Amino acid sequence: MIALLLLFYPLLAGLILLATQPAQAKKLALYLAIPELLLTLFAYGQLRQVGGGIGIDWSFPWIESFGISFHLNLDGISYILVLLTNLLVPFIIAAGSKVEPHKSGVFYSLILFMQMALVGVFLAADGFLFYLFWELALIPIYFICLLWGGENRLRITFKFFVYTLAGSLLMLAALIYLQQHTVGVQHTFDIKALYKAGQSLSAKGQGFVFWCFFLAFAIKMPVFPFHTWQPDTYTTAPTQGTMLLSGIMLKMGTYGLIRWLLPMAPEGLKEWGTFAITLSIISILYASVLAMAQKDYKRLIAYSSIAHVGLIAAGILAGNFFGIQGGLVQMFSHGLTVVGLFYIAELISERMQTREIEKLGGIRNVAPQFALLFLIVLLGSIALPLTSGFVGEYLLMGGLFNWNPMYAAFAGISIILGAVYMLRSYQGVMLGETNGLTAGFKEITADEKWVLIPLVALVILLGVYPKPLQDISAPAIEQLLTLLP
Repeated sequence: MIALLLLFYPLLAGLILLATQPAQAKKLALYLAIPELLLTLFAYGQLRQVGGGIGIDWSFPWIESFGISFHLNLDGISYILVLLTNLLVPFIIAAGSKVEPHKSGVFYSLILFMQMALVGVFLAADGFLFYLFWELALIPIYFICLLWGGENRLRITFKFFVYTLAGSLLMLAALIYLQQHTVGVQHTFDIKALYKAGQSLSAKGQGFVFWCFFLAFAIKMPVFPFHTWQPDTYTTAPTQGTMLLSGIMLKMGTYGLIRWLLPMAPEGLKEWGTFAITLSIISILYASVLAMAQKDYKRLIAYSSIAHVGLIAAGILAGNFFGIQGGLVQMFSHGLTVVGLFYIAELISERMQTREIEKLGGIRNVAPQFALLFLIVLLGSIALPLTSGFVGEYLLMGGLFNWNPMYAAFAGISIILGAVYMLRSYQGVMLGETNGLTAGFKEITADEKWVLIPLVALVILLGVYPKPLQDISAPAIEQLLTLLP
């Protein structure tokens, strides 16, 4: 029952917001988002009792003639992504601009509708249900970007929609193909039946399934060369939309690799995994080089996100315990740091009316508290020891090294390049002497600290004590690995 509550509470909260006066929408949205987070924390104790490998299951027949059931499962893998989603949504709501968006009730209800769809993606244990929530998650963010985005939003949002829809159709084709190969009186979309169906296919059939799923997930993450929609969309979207995309939505792709691709096409992974990992590592290097060339700070963060997710994808596709657990921990860490960095970019843009690094400088001199919080989030992003980024990247590199030391060496270059462009950007924005523009930068307010300080605390806490995430995910990962040859 708790899985059902986690899924439908945001939908109910979003419907309430639609009937709310615009002046009260943000405050009410924040209040409505907190019970979902508390429910998620309560689910941790429930999950520990039943075991993270087994999970909390809820199912009933839905469209029986097509073998579709409304099947939800919260295990140690899905829990980390559900927790990330429900943890970040209150921060994303609180990070809204001082100037409320027009039709703010609709705006915040769309955020909660998207939260519902994202939770559905991470809980779905039926292939058709997974596809349904995958598509539903696209609709709210499409309208958020289209109605509240910046310059050229029509063209950019249309490109984003077409890319992701094309990937979704490939995934649907693979799911139908697998469903037709399930064994029994009636074909079914149940995840365990799809696992068996995929593993029973020939190498050629598994290759087809592998590429349909991988392309769908690669577009969503995104991975080179399917990334071209991302920088423009992240830059043009309103900041809260960018946070949803980068902090949570891209994890749909990396989660899909773990939950759906690896166990359904193990022979496909054997044949094509090296090529897919190569694309992921190219993403790391390519995005890192482009990030170094950016003058707009928000766009720099967008490219850095491609580099981070490339490493996550490579580690997961290595198909071993360290790679998968590192991917999960790094997904959580990346969600924290990238939301923090985009919020920082928004604070700078609001105060200075620019995000161009060359026009800034010396902000530390007039806003030391902001400079300190900014620095800690940034250090988490570049994986400094005792921050959350270090734990995830250490495990990912270990997983890659066990798979192939040479590939791990190339992937490790991303850590060096990431430190270069992130520290150089911090130097350009925060250090040096103030100029005529930055001399008027105001220290962050109490409301802004309520967003940044908890994020900073979580970055440090997860870096010092990652054990709860590792303990809850380990049994589910071990069970998943038993499905791989």
